[in-house]
Amino acid sequence: MPQSTHDRAAELHNLPDHAHASAAVAHEKADHLTAHELTRKALEDSQNAHKRSEHLAEAAEKSSTS
Repeated sequence: MPQSTHDRAAELHNLPDHAHASAAVAHEKADHLTAHELTRKALEDSQNAHKRSEHLAEAAEKSSTS
């Protein structure tokens, strides 16, 4: 069964949330280098999720007007 556009976008936005949580755990363990790397990954995941969500929205809009 195909995944809805909304569900896919939500899944994409969960990736940076997971990286932020992992960074917080690393920071609590005084592993600041790993925390920094995970925070950077969270930012990248967030930016990618935003771009892909826009793409999914555009594709959904095109398919509904066709």
